[in-house]
Amino acid sequence: MSPPDERLPDGFRVVLDPRTRRRDGGAALLGGSPLRLLRLAPRARALLTGDALTVTDVTTAALAARLLDTGLAHPDLPPVDPADVTVVVPVKDRAGELDRLLRALRADLPDVPLLVVDDGSADPAATARVCAAFGARVLRHATSRGPSAARNAGLAAATTTAVAFVDSDCVPRPGWLGVLAAHLADPRLAVVAPRIVALPAARPGWVGSYEDAVSALDMGPRPAPVAPLTGVSYVPSAALLVRRAALGAGFDEDMQVAEDVDLVWRLAAAGWRVRYEPAAEVAHEHPARTADWLRRRAFYGTGAALLAQRHGSAVAPVVMSPWSAAAWGLALAGGAPGAVGAGVVLAGATARLAPRLAPRPGDPPPTGLAATLVVRGTWSAGRTLARSATRHHWPLVVPLLGVRRVRRVVVAAAVADAVGAWWPHRREVGLLRFAAGRRLEDLAYGAGLWRGALRARSPRALLPARPR
Repeated sequence: MSPPDERLPDGFRVVLDPRTRRRDGGAALLGGSPLRLLRLAPRARALLTGDALTVTDVTTAALAARLLDTGLAHPDLPPVDPADVTVVVPVKDRAGELDRLLRALRADLPDVPLLVVDDGSADPAATARVCAAFGARVLRHATSRGPSAARNAGLAAATTTAVAFVDSDCVPRPGWLGVLAAHLADPRLAVVAPRIVALPAARPGWVGSYEDAVSALDMGPRPAPVAPLTGVSYVPSAALLVRRAALGAGFDEDMQVAEDVDLVWRLAAAGWRVRYEPAAEVAHEHPARTADWLRRRAFYGTGAALLAQRHGSAVAPVVMSPWSAAAWGLALAGGAPGAVGAGVVLAGATARLAPRLAPRPGDPPPTGLAATLVVRGTWSAGRTLARSATRHHWPLVVPLLGVRRVRRVVVAAAVADAVGAWWPHRREVGLLRFAAGRRLEDLAYGAGLWRGALRARSPRALLPARPR
């Protein structure tokens, strides 16, 4: 279903992302993901005098929408009463976890309808008893059909405007749903997701501090639009608030993994907005045992092949421009000739980009800005290559480790990747534990990625792509 042709309503407020920078006296904004330079027309520049913009008419609505879609700004909305929302919980054989979840939901949302979809539990009576204790309605699948089918059954049974999906191993923090529901003021908003944080483990394992810091379900502390090939390319289905009319039939029931990524990308391709809102938090019970954790990471990796079949290069593990690829290729070749060649490539890219960034035709090209963007892009490409060597393509790299030069480059990439990822979390987890967790996670994910590609008999999930 296509989104309605409606503008943002009056009173809708957006604020610039703290990382957005004004340039040329406020005539341009630099930021977003992917990084871009947005030139403001004189009228738009006059409207955006501060860091916030409130919609009052068609013009301000169009500007606010543009800022949202580029990631240069985010909604700034007070929480609302989630009066037209049904909470849907898919569950199988987790009566204890379900009791914990429903207890938290009822304490925070005493009047919100609760709908539990029992996906073939071995003891349905236990599920029914828990639901009865909290006034939750129960739908039952006689045999397990998977989480996508369970969510879709709840989606079809709900009659409210919105549905909040929450997995049974989650515990939402108070006020979460009101924060998310405020985003429904945007008529083109299909899905908004909270931040998934760690639920303290009853028996913490060694991997717990690593998982708490950088779980694959945690998209970080900053709000963002969600779309493929951006800073936040997906949100997990552990907890989502969705506009029921936007989802149609819902999740793809043929997918037992990555169905949440597929849903988000289909909605984004249809023109809907999907947002990540970390001001709302839902705690999740992460795997405590190392073996369970690694199996889960490998399972996630198998989903890339399914996504490649449906979305092509959106799932590419390496996305970089030809000039970035050329610069890094020359630099890694080593020696003075390689370094000089890389410098020539970057200088050429800067010379080509600078005229396109000039405020008006004939103005002096902003060479400094162009050089900054080229260097930032090249640095980002280098991080992507390092990640690829240690995560996505390590089965290709391992046989080459007998070559001294390759070994030195790969070790340097692995160390730089671990230290760079650890630094923002240095107060939460030690470097050695973090580095060990990072490398084990990457090995497991990469193994799953290759297994999925072999099973699909297609290399598409392994191939690089150019930026769109």
